[in-house]
Amino acid sequence: MSLQRHKTLKATFFGGVVPASEEEQVLGHDIGRTLAQAGYVLQHGGYNGLMEAAARGAANVGGEMVAVTLANVDWGDFNPYVSLVVRLPRMGDRIHQFLDETDVVVAMGGGVGTLHELAAAIWYAGNIRPVPVFLAGSTALRLSAFLRSERWLFESPTRPLGFLEEIPDFAAFRRALARLIDGDDSRMLPVATSSANGRG
Repeated sequence: MSLQRHKTLKATFFGGVVPASEEEQVLGHDIGRTLAQAGYVLQHGGYNGLMEAAARGAANVGGEMVAVTLANVDWGDFNPYVSLVVRLPRMGDRIHQFLDETDVVVAMGGGVGTLHELAAAIWYAGNIRPVPVFLAGSTALRLSAFLRSERWLFESPTRPLGFLEEIPDFAAFRRALARLIDGDDSRMLPVATSSANGRG
């Protein structure tokens, strides 16, 4: 499936506030940067950890970062790379904001909030609209293996999982995103300059 160029592309990023490793923090940064380079507006919770790493990556190349949160809760300050805040009244509205018009979901490791968002994305992609869902990094891949082994996640004739792609590293992410954009991974996207803690 290739994406049309005339529309504004949106990417939803799910990731926790406590990265599992420095490697995953770098991967989050490089994913955010590459999505912005490819013309995507990035949306996520707007907070710290992997969300901030992805937002910093996007901001470093002039990308737009949208924080999606609830109007009646205070989960702390947004990270400094947020350019727009959307406050919604109910959790269901927040999930729909993340999923209804997004072109791709990227999910990394996190806590129960990230697990809730990922479960919603998988259900949505399997039942409403087959938006691509990329599980990125070793933590998300271990979760996928567990869900499959315990049969929380399985494919059937009425519930195909073709929308779901496992992304072990940045090279795999670049290939998957190139296929999504062009329907062909022969045109590789720019290589991101990794920096987990800096601005480069």
